[in-house]
Amino acid sequence: MVFRISLLLVFALAVVAGLAPDSFGAMASAALVAVIGHAGWLYLLIVFLTLAFLAYLAFGPLARLRIGGRDAEPEFSNPVWLSMLFAAGMGIGLVFWGAAEPVSHLVKPPEGLPPGTPQAARAAMRYTFFHWGLHPWAIYALMGLAIAWFQYNRNGRGLISDLLQPLIGDRHLGWIGKVVNIVAVVATAIGVATTLGFGTMQISAGMARVFGLPTGLGMQLGVIAVCFVLYMASSASGVDRGIKWLSSFNLALAGLLLLAVALLGPTGFIFETFTTSLGSYLDHLVEMSLRMAPFSESTWVADWTIFYWAWWISWSPFVGAFIARVSYGRSVREFVLGVVAVPSLLGFAWFATFGGAALWGQMFGGADMAGALAEGYETVLFGMYDMLPVSGLLSALTIALLVIFFVTSADSAVLVLGSMSSESAGDPSLSRKFAWGIAIAVIAAAMLVAGGLGALQTLITVAALPFALLMVGVMVGLQRVLSIEALREKAEERRARRAIEDWIAREQALQAQADAEQERQGG
Repeated sequence: MVFRISLLLVFALAVVAGLAPDSFGAMASAALVAVIGHAGWLYLLIVFLTLAFLAYLAFGPLARLRIGGRDAEPEFSNPVWLSMLFAAGMGIGLVFWGAAEPVSHLVKPPEGLPPGTPQAARAAMRYTFFHWGLHPWAIYALMGLAIAWFQYNRNGRGLISDLLQPLIGDRHLGWIGKVVNIVAVVATAIGVATTLGFGTMQISAGMARVFGLPTGLGMQLGVIAVCFVLYMASSASGVDRGIKWLSSFNLALAGLLLLAVALLGPTGFIFETFTTSLGSYLDHLVEMSLRMAPFSESTWVADWTIFYWAWWISWSPFVGAFIARVSYGRSVREFVLGVVAVPSLLGFAWFATFGGAALWGQMFGGADMAGALAEGYETVLFGMYDMLPVSGLLSALTIALLVIFFVTSADSAVLVLGSMSSESAGDPSLSRKFAWGIAIAVIAAAMLVAGGLGALQTLITVAALPFALLMVGVMVGLQRVLSIEALREKAEERRARRAIEDWIAREQALQAQADAEQERQGG
């Protein structure tokens, strides 16, 4: 039932958005105004609490617990594991926004700062780090750890509804659980399709820049068709081959591109941008985490921070389920640090490099990054390449990177959507993965045809509100089950220690008797 209803809703939503984009956008915008006006603060508070809760798990008394049990061993090596996390969680977004977001904040800065000034540039990098740093990965880590724990340690099905079991008991198996799973699947499909739409737009812009091809709708639909064939072939090969190999290759390609821009661009400026922005980010972390604008009535926080938080929340069932799938055998501390800290640092390096180079070009290098921004977010990165040597090669590498990120993200999504819409644990059937592969391609294509990506992003912000509330229940339930497991392991350790002490005492008593008997015989 979950599979059929969620698939039907996804296609119905694509049809409505495609046939009536104006009405669809108007309704979504009205809902967005209501949500931001009454519950925007709730997004900020819940995400900040999520980060604090993950820090407690990583460094508190529950850190030694292990996914799958105390004797479980990881399925993937650390480099492969981290590459899959990075590719599934942030891939296309990093490439799309790497140069575009800092330039956008420079032109329209937060906190009422004057545009184009050094103060605006510092705030631009600080907020870019904020939007792509610890907070989104904490959201993913919470859902991933909860799904993994209930699936591997409590014999769950890997479904979002299982996370409610500590709060509502067996009712998570009934209609309440099915509704939760349907909403999770639909939100995940929409979030994935929107991101793939971004990737399609930038791949098309890159093809136009490198090969002179048109950037129209036909090119974008062709990109989706080619990528559909690639990600379904990868999905058919399984996690141990397709996603694993592509993720490792993509991380190497991303590292090569990062190194090239750092060396060919303003190297000293990039490193100074990294250290300065990181320090400023850590110094203002709490302030930015809870910052609204009740006195100035500015919409900047709603347009950027709240939208991002809602987007990450809507993605969390997908990314969390995939992270859970590849994280068997990790301890709680290893999981949190691996999922939150390491990808955040990689993201900081990425934005410092691409965003720093773009800001340098706008402020000191004579490049018109603001003009590129006016043409569309997807063109800013290629505009930044124009001020570097071998810009054509860099653009070609970026297109390849985007295509592989597209494939790995869609491949991961097909796997997760198939699992989330199944009642049984384990990898879904190929036919179910194929159905979801078609669905997300159709949604992305329909939104591009209708020009409705913006409205769909608005809908994501609204639809994420129930998941924000669900995250509170997930934190409470996860704390309960982890605490119970910690008490059980301590009790087992006490029993084992007592058994060893009893054995030692018996051996000592037997030895004493033997010594006494030997003394009597000797006497």
